[in-house]
Amino acid sequence: MMKFQEITEKEYREFWENHPLKTFLSAPEISKLREKSNWTTTYVGVKEDKKLVAATMLLGHKRHFGKWEFYSPRGYLLDFQNKELVDFFTKELKRYLKDHKGYILRIDPYVHFKQRDIDGNIVEGGEDNSSVVENLKSLGFKRVPTKEMEQVGWMFSLDLEGKDEEQILKEMKPNTRNTIRKAEKFGITVNEISYDELERFQSIMEETSQRKGFANRRLSYYQEMYNLFHEKNEVKFFITELNLKNYVEGLKEERKEKEEKINSLSDAKYNDGAKKNLTNEMESIDKRIKESEEIMEEKKTDVITLSGSMFMLIQPEVIYLSSGNYEEFMKFNSQYLIQWELIKYGIENGFKKHNFYGIPENINEHPKDYGIYEFKRGFNGYVEELIGEYELPITWHYYLMKIIHKIRGGK
Repeated sequence: MMKFQEITEKEYREFWENHPLKTFLSAPEISKLREKSNWTTTYVGVKEDKKLVAATMLLGHKRHFGKWEFYSPRGYLLDFQNKELVDFFTKELKRYLKDHKGYILRIDPYVHFKQRDIDGNIVEGGEDNSSVVENLKSLGFKRVPTKEMEQVGWMFSLDLEGKDEEQILKEMKPNTRNTIRKAEKFGITVNEISYDELERFQSIMEETSQRKGFANRRLSYYQEMYNLFHEKNEVKFFITELNLKNYVEGLKEERKEKEEKINSLSDAKYNDGAKKNLTNEMESIDKRIKESEEIMEEKKTDVITLSGSMFMLIQPEVIYLSSGNYEEFMKFNSQYLIQWELIKYGIENGFKKHNFYGIPENINEHPKDYGIYEFKRGFNGYVEELIGEYELPITWHYYLMKIIHKIRGGK
């Protein structure tokens, strides 16, 4: 017999740790972050023969008229194919929330909708959770438009399980593989930074957000995420740097080799093409040397910061959560190297997947920001479409709140 009840954080954590739908957003640590913004946390679940078979983390926030919004980030944690369990949990949860002055429940399960390939096309005969979506709708859930969802709904991922570095490199797009090798040749370094250096990361994100027109997180967010997850190595921040002095020395050595090669060629007509190509390459090197020397003069330093990235590392996946670049140094393509370093980390530490995270929806229709997807696509992998975010009206206040939000310009 199934029984719905409140559970402890310890019970929830143990259930979450071993659940296939586990992700960082449903981790108890996220509730600690939310509590800084006046959200409350409750854990509820369903037990069958004293064994927990379903659970969710409920975040609550008081809204108008003393009514409460409840949100279960990436919830529920249960088998969505088990219709009886989903129905029981939802109906009992609705009663529970009504008793606790709730007017709405939002969920955005970490469940795929339809299996898609690298180009975003639906895989014939692949995974299809349309029945899960239909069941949620039959229970009264309403689909939230993708552009209004709080969390990412479309992602791009690369399977790591059973693969080694050589195989993954081989399966990348040639341009991506060559770009990684060039970044390594340049001498770009990928350095993990400490809590005290997070201002450097936030500064990179600020420059990027102003350039691309998105809202940057406050420094306190990155600091809180570090405090909550870093002790268990579940979050890492990286900065890429380039020693321009060493870079210039390498360029000069490369130029010297090309000059020697030209001099070794005879004046025969059939060498004209090779000489021309080498001359063009030398001119390109001269240009890069000049640019680098100008940067060192302007910045009054040999070492420049190129980019920064934030990763969540919670089994079974490494998630590329946030990143930024200084526009003037994007030509060094250091983000390719960061991805490669974390892919290698994932392989070495037994992660099953490298999740490049958010991409625009319906990517096969070439929407705005297609370039974000193209960068990630170069590493090989596949598009992941989640079933999305859903709202469950608890009381008639749900519709009143919708009107108020619309008048105020909200969702």
